[in-house]
Amino acid sequence: MVYLEKSQPAPACLAEEKTKANGNYKCGEVLDRLKDDFKNKCYICEDEGPISIDVEHFVPHKGDKDLKFDWSNLFLACTHCNRTKGVAYKDVLNCTHKNDNVDQNIRYLVDPFPSFKVDIRSLIEDARTETTKNLLRAVYNGETPTQKLESGNLRKKLQAEIKSFQSLLDRYNRADDEEKRYLAGKLKEHLDNASSFTAFKRWIIRDSAALAETFQDCLEQSQ
Repeated sequence: MVYLEKSQPAPACLAEEKTKANGNYKCGEVLDRLKDDFKNKCYICEDEGPISIDVEHFVPHKGDKDLKFDWSNLFLACTHCNRTKGVAYKDVLNCTHKNDNVDQNIRYLVDPFPSFKVDIRSLIEDARTETTKNLLRAVYNGETPTQKLESGNLRKKLQAEIKSFQSLLDRYNRADDEEKRYLAGKLKEHLDNASSFTAFKRWIIRDSAALAETFQDCLEQSQ
């Protein structure tokens, strides 16, 4: 999970649909705007281009029209994450709020040996951060049998992305100055908010003092 800025103003159709008895919050340009704002990836797991997409109400509306048609309450999520979150995980960190520091106050770790594992750790004592950590653990590891299958597929995508990123890092560390400049550009693409699983990659960089200094501008996208 990384900071993603929500575009303004809200799509005009939301105000109109709110006045209807059975208004549709997926009206007009809503889906296209959400795709652009969330970089075409699930805001929770950061899988880019998921094949199943839900328009999630960040705060469940429970019939409240103000929440149902509130642009700031509409998020792009994959079906796996939306169902995992459901109503069980309340008051989680909001990735569209800079001050929530979603990829700084939570540490995203992968352990490739002996089998690929994901670990999420909260770095501050805060109820919302702790709830978000628990949600992310459920997303990447699964709680029910169905979720475990889905999270296994998600981890395979994450593993492939991290392997590609670490391969670039290995090349970068061995490269001469000219090749380093080229590879630095490729690494910055991986560290951009639009990349898949950005938070995990940024923590790989943060764990190296030298790399953290070199790519500091990429890490500051989360601030």
